[in-house]
Amino acid sequence: MASLNMQSSSILGSRIIDSLITRTLPGNYALGRKNDKGAFEVCYVGRADSNVNDRLKSWVGNTKWPLFKFSYATSPKDAFKKECENFHDFSPPDNQVHPDRPDGTFWRCPNCNIFDS
Repeated sequence: MASLNMQSSSILGSRIIDSLITRTLPGNYALGRKNDKGAFEVCYVGRADSNVNDRLKSWVGNTKWPLFKFSYATSPKDAFKKECENFHDFSPPDNQVHPDRPDGTFWRCPNCNIFDS
């Protein structure tokens, strides 16, 4: 079974984000809700190439999903790779297209060859 490999879910709010995400680093996140069995249901996955705290706060008040999970990444490239893996593993209903790679990069998705030229 696929795993996000992220922190436990929390309510999506600025104060909670600030209390949990205390480092200015790239990272990954998932937005979602609890399913009828109480487990986190992944509804959207994303990444931040420089500051996962700021990126998550941009969702506060702008999404219908009340919960989030996150993890730090060691680099923007690692954040991109993890976002692609989460996209393929969970097929979140709110992710309509494959994750974009950062401008100026030629990184490939580790799961498909969508970025082959």
